Amino acid sequence: MRRRVVVTGMGCVTPIGKTVEEVWKALQAGASGIDYITHFDASNFPTKFAAEVKNFDLGLYVPDTERFSATGRNIRYAIGAATQAVQQAGVNDLKDPTRFGVYLGAGEGQQDFYLFMRLIALSQRNGSFDMEQFTKYGLQYLNAKEEMEQEPNMPAGHLASLFNAQGPNLNCLTACAASSQAIGEATEIIRQGEADVMLSGGAHSMIHPFGVTGFNLLTALSTNNADPRGASRPFDKDRDGFVLGEGAAMLVLEELEHAKRRGANILGEVAGYGSTADAFRITDIHPEGRGATACIKLALKDAGVNTDQIDYINAHGTSTSVNDKIETLAIKQALGEYAYKTPVSSTKSMMGHLIAAAGSAEAIVCLLAMRDGILPPTMNYTTPDPDCDLDYVPNKLREAKVERTLSNSFGFGGQNVSLVFTAFKG
Repeated sequence: MRRRVVVTGMGCVTPIGKTVEEVWKALQAGASGIDYITHFDASNFPTKFAAEVKNFDLGLYVPDTERFSATGRNIRYAIGAATQAVQQAGVNDLKDPTRFGVYLGAGEGQQDFYLFMRLIALSQRNGSFDMEQFTKYGLQYLNAKEEMEQEPNMPAGHLASLFNAQGPNLNCLTACAASSQAIGEATEIIRQGEADVMLSGGAHSMIHPFGVTGFNLLTALSTNNADPRGASRPFDKDRDGFVLGEGAAMLVLEELEHAKRRGANILGEVAGYGSTADAFRITDIHPEGRGATACIKLALKDAGVNTDQIDYINAHGTSTSVNDKIETLAIKQALGEYAYKTPVSSTKSMMGHLIAAAGSAEAIVCLLAMRDGILPPTMNYTTPDPDCDLDYVPNKLREAKVERTLSNSFGFGGQNVSLVFTAFKG
């Protein structure tokens, strides 16, 4: 009999709140965390807005902030979210730390764009780039610790050290599906008996000149600079791209009997996990939604849940033309006639797209929907799209009985992950 995996802790740092309850209150109110960019001067960029985390204070979570002076925002957000989750779960001091692991879907840190450009300027000789000069000035001006902290594995390493998690320690970076995949793989580690407790989730910030430039070149970002708060319009006919966000969201996953022995408060169960690849193009979803459809079906099968039993879907719902159309198609292909009876919403309409951290933030939304019987809305939905014809819970929350939820995450490169969460029944 396979081991069951439950959630015993949650934590998040997002553009609409720095605790789980702050985020949940904001989502219910339809509040937006999207505004003009302050992390750098974006006045000359095609997109001048994003969903930033405001006024984050690392000192609220660790006594020695100097230890993390070289870290980027992604690691700081990860510490904030993980501290909340670990404290709620009460796994600060487990008897056997080798049975406590970390599996993240965390992104890279932030390059110092302005220093990098200075190095480029210093490395010109006779009108050409001189690698010898670049190396010379790089060794002189670059900070070794800051360079090291850019690696995607560093958040997981820091969290292991902070919480004495001596078990498996891994990180995957499968773009926008990363933290959902981390939750799924962490669940498998517990199911297989390789750990009893896993801290899992994601952290990322791409709100910097390189990140915004890259997504602008891909024409993936909304350019609705006149109305940032109305720019993320999932499933709306007038959508023109996603809004870049940042933050972190963490869950403590635990083997059921281990949680029971501790007397832990169980917040829900990770019942199903599906993962596929489109095997098509790097930035384009397969036009028939084959990977996303198969992924949803795998998650339902893994959970032992029928197509008529899902009470709510938290969609990937990026607000790009292709993603929303194909995700709608995939839901219909996977759920059949019940797709039209299943509420779907995209909370990216309020918190933006947290990239690698998006899936874990949305997993928390699914758990809260089950806890309180509330479906968060898809904001900014005004003009129906014939290609997007499901129930998107437009513009205001809805009360409902929610016992089984599906969370979708689809990433660049064709990576697809679906997770099924169920209310814990004992």
